[in-house]
Formats: sequence, structure tokens, C-alpha cells
Amino acid sequence: MKIDDWLLDILACPACKSPLNPVPESDELACTSQTCGLVYPIRDDIPVLLVDEARRA
Repeated sequence: MKIDDWLLDILACPACKSPLNPVPESDELACTSQTCGLVYPIRDDIPVLLVDEARRA
């Protein structure tokens, strides 16, 4: 799964507004904040940026 760089530039964690990075070998995006640490799933190549759907890293 590959998310375009331009999309990663504008995506942010809905909980803390920090940037998101793709998780290697996984269909997930991880928050870059040290305090937040949420990981969001990607389903059918669409990031699901709902806090209720995220898991703690």
C-alpha cells in the first residue's frame, strides 16, 4: 500500500493534529506525537482517521 506524498503532507492526527507517518509492512498510519501515539487503519487504500477506530501504539 502506497499513499502519495502530497496526501501525507496534509494528513494530521485528528486527536492532536500532529503529522502521520505510514507504518512499514502494515496498512496503518501512526501519529508522530510522543504523547498521543494513536495508529489509524487504512482500509481499501483509504485512511480511516476516526479516533474510535484507532489503536494505541
